Amino acid sequence: MNAILMMLVLGAVVGLLLGFASIAFHVEPDHREEELLAMLPGYNCGGCGYPGCSGMAAALAEGTGDIAKCKPSKVEAKEAIKQYLADHPKAA
Repeated sequence: MNAILMMLVLGAVVGLLLGFASIAFHVEPDHREEELLAMLPGYNCGGCGYPGCSGMAAALAEGTGDIAKCKPSKVEAKEAIKQYLADHPKAA
């Protein structure tokens, strides 16, 4: 009986600690990469020097990519991506 009671108390304490840690150390995910990937043409041609559109989207979100290197993207799409990056800067 003591072993069962001890396990219940230990489980409750660990559960409370994990609940507190999940609130205290919560980090908001950066959704810019997924949104940029949706704005790219999706050909995955590699003409930009990155391994497909996901690589280009990651570089753009990181601030190291150049949308001008995306050859199949239309001018309007490039301007929309530039505007999106200006409106949603990388978090510090």
